[in-house]
Amino acid sequence: MSYFNMSKSAYGAYVKEMSPSSTLGGDLLRAFAVGGAICCVGQALFEVYTGAGMAQELAATLVSVTLVFLGALLTGIGVYDDLAKIGGAGTLVPITGFANSVVAPALEFKTEGFVTGTGAKMFIISGPVITYGISASVVYGLIYYLTTAFTKAK
Repeated sequence: MSYFNMSKSAYGAYVKEMSPSSTLGGDLLRAFAVGGAICCVGQALFEVYTGAGMAQELAATLVSVTLVFLGALLTGIGVYDDLAKIGGAGTLVPITGFANSVVAPALEFKTEGFVTGTGAKMFIISGPVITYGISASVVYGLIYYLTTAFTKAK
């Protein structure tokens, strides 16, 4: 059968038959469940740290450090990639996704050496995010400063 000789409706039916069905609903549910589970681990850590008598600010800092460590550790032993296959974008949003984006390229290029491999490629994924995040915060900070300075002057 020649695809060039098909009518538009026959070709449309062929494309519909051959196209995979959408898994968007399932993908959304898995991303929500995995991302939510990571956030629940963070909340549980916060409760443990504050329950141990730490101030909330220190506990929040320790939660961030612990989650970055866990994300890096799970990436290093290959578990985070398996989790990402299940949870998709749910693993990108929490702070563990940032740790994964730093550690994964560092591990991938470690054979090229510490300087030209690990050191040079470590921020290949997260570098642009950090750069644009800092740049955006500077721009927003300037806008905020200028708008509040002018409203206070009136």
